[in-house]
Amino acid sequence: MTAALHLPFVPQETPESFVAAMAGAAAQVSVVTTDGPAGRFGITVSAFSSVSADPPMILVCINRRSPAVAAIEENGVFCVNLLGDDQSPIANCFAGRAGDIAPYDFDCAKWNAGMTGAPVLSGALANFDCTIEASHDAGSHRIFIGRVALALSSEAAPLAFSNRAYKGLRPLSAKG
Repeated sequence: MTAALHLPFVPQETPESFVAAMAGAAAQVSVVTTDGPAGRFGITVSAFSSVSADPPMILVCINRRSPAVAAIEENGVFCVNLLGDDQSPIANCFAGRAGDIAPYDFDCAKWNAGMTGAPVLSGALANFDCTIEASHDAGSHRIFIGRVALALSSEAAPLAFSNRAYKGLRPLSAKG
C-alpha cells in the first residue's frame, strides 16, 4: 500500500497581494517593438529573460490585452530594447504615461530598422532583434520566445523598476 503524500495547505493568493509583493522585485525596463504587416507597435515591459546562448534566444512576457501582442504574432518579429538609466521618458511613453509626449509615439526617440524590420532603439543598453520561436499563454500574459537575429550592447547603465519607481543601478562600494 502506498502512503498518501500530505502537503501543507497553501492558501489561494489574491492578485492584489501578489502585485504588492512583486513590487519589491527589481526588474530591467525594456521597450518591446514590432513592425510589419500588422503595423508598428511598442510597449514597456519588465518581464524579460535569456533562454539560451546556443542558439541565442530570449523571452518576454506581455499582457494579452495589449494590441502589441496581436501585432507581434502577425508580424512574426520583435525587438527587446533594454533601456539605459537616462531613458525613463521612453519607458513612460511606451507605458502610456508620456506626459508632454504622445503615448506610444515613436517620435520620442531615435529608431533604426533591425534585421527583422522591428524598430531598434538607438542608445539603448542592449537590443535583441528576434523572430518568434514560440509563444505560450500563461495567466493574463503571452510569453514570446524569440530567436535572436541581432544582439547589440553598449556601456549604458541599466534602468530598473522597483517599488513602483525607476531606479538606476550602481556598483556596491568595496568594504575595506
